[in-house]
Amino acid sequence: MDVDVCVVGAGPVGLTLAIGLRRLGVRVRIVDKAPATKREARALVLWARAREALDALGVGETLRHHGVELEAVTVHARDRALGQLTTGWARSAHARPLNIEQHDIERLLSEELARLGTRVEWNTELTDVKVHDDRAEFTLRHENGTVESAVAPWIVGCEGTASVVRDRLGIAFEGRRRTGLQVVQGNAHPTWRLGEEPGRGHIFLAPHRSLLVFPLPGGGFRFFCFRDDPDPTLTAAPTIGELRDLVAETALMPGLRLEATEHLWLNRARFSDRVAARLRSGRGLLAGDAAHAWAPVGGHGMNVGILGAHNLAWKLAAVHHGQAGESLLDTYSDEQRLLAVRYIREMRFNFMELPLPPLGFRAFTATVPAALARRGFQRRLDLRLSDLSRSHRDSALSRHRPGRRYRAGPRAGDRMPDVALTAGAGIQGAAAVRLHTLLGYERWTLVLHAARAEAGVLEALRQACEGLPARVRVLPVTPWDTAEARRLGHPDDLRLVRPDGYVGLVAPLARPALLRSYLVTLAAEGRTPVRRAQEHPPHRPH
Repeated sequence: MDVDVCVVGAGPVGLTLAIGLRRLGVRVRIVDKAPATKREARALVLWARAREALDALGVGETLRHHGVELEAVTVHARDRALGQLTTGWARSAHARPLNIEQHDIERLLSEELARLGTRVEWNTELTDVKVHDDRAEFTLRHENGTVESAVAPWIVGCEGTASVVRDRLGIAFEGRRRTGLQVVQGNAHPTWRLGEEPGRGHIFLAPHRSLLVFPLPGGGFRFFCFRDDPDPTLTAAPTIGELRDLVAETALMPGLRLEATEHLWLNRARFSDRVAARLRSGRGLLAGDAAHAWAPVGGHGMNVGILGAHNLAWKLAAVHHGQAGESLLDTYSDEQRLLAVRYIREMRFNFMELPLPPLGFRAFTATVPAALARRGFQRRLDLRLSDLSRSHRDSALSRHRPGRRYRAGPRAGDRMPDVALTAGAGIQGAAAVRLHTLLGYERWTLVLHAARAEAGVLEALRQACEGLPARVRVLPVTPWDTAEARRLGHPDDLRLVRPDGYVGLVAPLARPALLRSYLVTLAAEGRTPVRRAQEHPPHRPH
């Protein structure tokens, strides 16, 4: 079988990676030891940044049609409402979190991957891996017991915390077990006074436990109970009765009744906080839970894995196609490890979900009503949860050289804002367009203000990109108004946006040599023939 990359593990992360690679012309083989996509619910929420990433890969609308957007969450304690969290504050076409169960995500992504010409090989277990300077050799055991020796230029382990790829690469899984915490969860229809309002969730706070209740696309709710762990020897899945008792006690609703959803799912879990010492060893790489895992506080584990796959696919494709040197893959490892480490650190202070002792519970809940009443707090919290404010500023791939210090706009390493633009040349239809619809996962995008896009400037930028393998689209744009112009950045600066939507370079328009230097560094050791930058007319109003 002629294949460029073998992806091990067909969960949301492995499937996202495979779709990204296929869209960039990379031949992919994806294997999983499971008999088919999971029937268990597991992860539930896609936050804004992961939704943007999946939309860039062409599956955003499909997922949206199978989920329900979370609009507000009421926070309760001591049988009273303390206030509500609202979503959608962020500037994004996918601002609200999307509730969609993991098995549906996997099914939809598998179908999209099949449309791209690659099908998951189920009942196929990876048993061994060896990496060499130019290839990875691996062994697969098939359902009928036959053993296959195979080879590919690259292999990526996305097969979870018990990763064979990570083990065979000799990469340590650093961290420790989280003690004193278990998660009891399940899907159910409650009979309670709160009703079942689409788009509304609930958080119930109590000493030693925190209960999250989120609406499901098909009706009913997912109940997550983070609680203390009085009996660590108890490992069996909870009964619907145990879940009912936990919910009734935490919400102070003794008469509560729970009815199981059509496909009963109940789960008890304990967790470790671990991050792989590195995410790359030569021709072998790690992504998702094989690279990092932690307790599901905040509900970001799957999201961080999807963002990692979105980060990795374009870099692996660029290296494989000779458009960049292999050091580009090291930036994936550094960026994704740092992102995971920061999450683990921050989630230890998520008191809205972590169970608190009585004194801590009283102190925290006393502050909640005033905090929720402030628009600024709501906006900051929503932005934090959305992952849109996460950056790669510390990456070797981020170079910030503005013409002046302290200018407005995104810095190198930040997500490029989804700025509203006036419709212009080459843009059909609506009176305004979003910048993200003009970016592309298959290329870099050089964004500048159309007001500064004189012929001499465009020619200088074209020459800076001349003869280098990276695909660059030169994109002059006109912001919708002065507020959007500030979000875009100073008119005298250019911003080179990576394929995954983060700013790689900020530099003065008057210094195209800085752009050239950046692209030359990116292309180090690349092998493909040179390409010219794609020139586009300024994006001006009609």
